[in-house]
Amino acid sequence: MVSSTELKKALIQQQNEINDHALYLALAQREKEPQNREVFVKIAEEELEHYRFWEKITGQKRKASPLLIRFYLLLVTIFGTSFALKWVERREKWAEAFYCSLFDAYPEARKIYTQEQLHEQKLVGMLQDKKLLYAGAIVLGMNDALVELTGTLSGIALAFEHTQTVGITGAIMGVAASLSMAGSSYLEARENPDKTIRATVYAAYTGISYILTTAVLVLPFFLFSRIATALAVMFAGAVVAIMAYNFYIAVAKGQSFARRTSQMLLITLGVALISFAIGYGVHRYFGIEI
Repeated sequence: MVSSTELKKALIQQQNEINDHALYLALAQREKEPQNREVFVKIAEEELEHYRFWEKITGQKRKASPLLIRFYLLLVTIFGTSFALKWVERREKWAEAFYCSLFDAYPEARKIYTQEQLHEQKLVGMLQDKKLLYAGAIVLGMNDALVELTGTLSGIALAFEHTQTVGITGAIMGVAASLSMAGSSYLEARENPDKTIRATVYAAYTGISYILTTAVLVLPFFLFSRIATALAVMFAGAVVAIMAYNFYIAVAKGQSFARRTSQMLLITLGVALISFAIGYGVHRYFGIEI
């Protein structure tokens, strides 16, 4: 007999299992690769078994949440299958601990616990997520724009007196650099032995990520008239962009969010501070004001 607290946990997990069952079935229907489809169907069947296990304990029935399934499928469409499923599987860590506490009372829980552990391994082994294949291109464009433009804008912010001048200069440099980066990425991708990566798509990811990052960084200089305010908002935007991207990669690839974010922040802010010092020196000793 489970306690009221355990019953609440069991009902939560029962709902999770039927949601996961519906999600994996939906992914199987969308999947074009037969081997991947079989894996999704297999996991869906296991999730249904897990749901029935909880149904015996709680004595209650649950239905999958259509709204939640649509939300997960939206995540798959926008961020790729790897991100969405890793997000789902991260929730399973809590479930695994709960299963462990039931080993003595319910021996079947041990089998389910083992299956839950194997799910992530199966998914990692089967997935060829195109969005992750091109993650390197996004890193190249975004990181290069963050490092170059935060440094450049910080440097010229004190050399130029007007924020719009800084913004226009940064925008011109950003567009030119994005085209240059896209061209270089195209040539790099053509030499890549991985035939699943298309050079034109790789170049597009690089260029677009560079332009979008440029827009985030230069926009404050068109919105604010004070240099200090524009710089502060620019750095805030850079930090948000860095954290958002690294959160995506940390979840999708199972890497450390803190380590990736701290490294990218140190590089970006370090270059910006050096450039800011150079700009300050130019402004102080040469008296350039535009």
